[in-house]
Amino acid sequence: MTYTTAILFALILSFAIAALLGFAVIPWLRKLKFGQTILEIGPAWHKAKQGTPTMGGIMFIASTVIAFLAVIVTDRLTGGNLLVGNSVVPDSVKVKIFSGILMSLGFGLIGFADDYIKVVKKRNLGLTISQKSIAQILLMLAYLGALFMSGNTFMNIPFVGSVDLKWFFWLFGMAVIYLTVNAVNFTDGIDGLCASVTSTAAIALIVIAVLKGMFGVSILAASLAGGCLGYLIWNWHPSKVMMGDTGSMFLGGMIVALAYAIDAPLIILFIGLVYVIEMASDILQIGYFKATHGKRIFKMAPIHHHFEMCGWKEVKIVIVFSIVNIIGSIIGVALFYFGNK
Repeated sequence: MTYTTAILFALILSFAIAALLGFAVIPWLRKLKFGQTILEIGPAWHKAKQGTPTMGGIMFIASTVIAFLAVIVTDRLTGGNLLVGNSVVPDSVKVKIFSGILMSLGFGLIGFADDYIKVVKKRNLGLTISQKSIAQILLMLAYLGALFMSGNTFMNIPFVGSVDLKWFFWLFGMAVIYLTVNAVNFTDGIDGLCASVTSTAAIALIVIAVLKGMFGVSILAASLAGGCLGYLIWNWHPSKVMMGDTGSMFLGGMIVALAYAIDAPLIILFIGLVYVIEMASDILQIGYFKATHGKRIFKMAPIHHHFEMCGWKEVKIVIVFSIVNIIGSIIGVALFYFGNK
């Protein structure tokens, strides 16, 4: 199997699985009464979304993992070895890919626990901050430990080269993972936004992984992109299902896992430009509010809500934000390509 065929196979298969799962998962979530609770602090018109099935992220979680494994197994059965690509250290690649998948699933489980408490136990805030933080820290340490034990402490910086982070690997890694996962979570605020932005980021990661000859990573990124696009059939405005923290935290984990798999976590600043903007807007809003004793920079944060309050329709926000992320992704791919020649 050629890498082009494998990537397309993963993309199409994941898309189909996520799209078809909607026919079973959404009625199931409705039957269980796993409906979204809309907080009072949100835009008033979001009240119409009250009761929309949540935890729909399990659709693209299942499709991503199933499609990836199906393509890798098919490739192996036909005599290929695309999982490790052109790597001279195949075991290192396997550790990065599979530990990344496990980390992402772990974040998905934390998100599921949070969603479950919100919709079943009727506690609007879900897990407490300490519960969520402890679970995330343990998961991050386990993932970083797996990378460290396999010698994956190097980071590629465009125009600089490969740099061994040494002890800084731990502090840097904890910051990157925590900020990315929570930034992706912030982006999940209106119909179709998080899945659309993540699909553009995943496509950029496909390109970079191919440029590096890391075809296993490109197949995983294609599975993620396909899953997000298949899920969008159900999540596009007006949404029939929401991903919940189950989905958004899994997506955050996957973006981190893919960036680390290509040894370029800094690439998230570009291929995840909208994530950065969303988190920065929230931090600025909180900081300015406290410093000025009640004044605000934005009408509401994260920034997609600001544009909603300005009168933008949800579809317009999703399209504009996706274009912004595509521009950031193009810059990221260009930096990687020209910065590593």
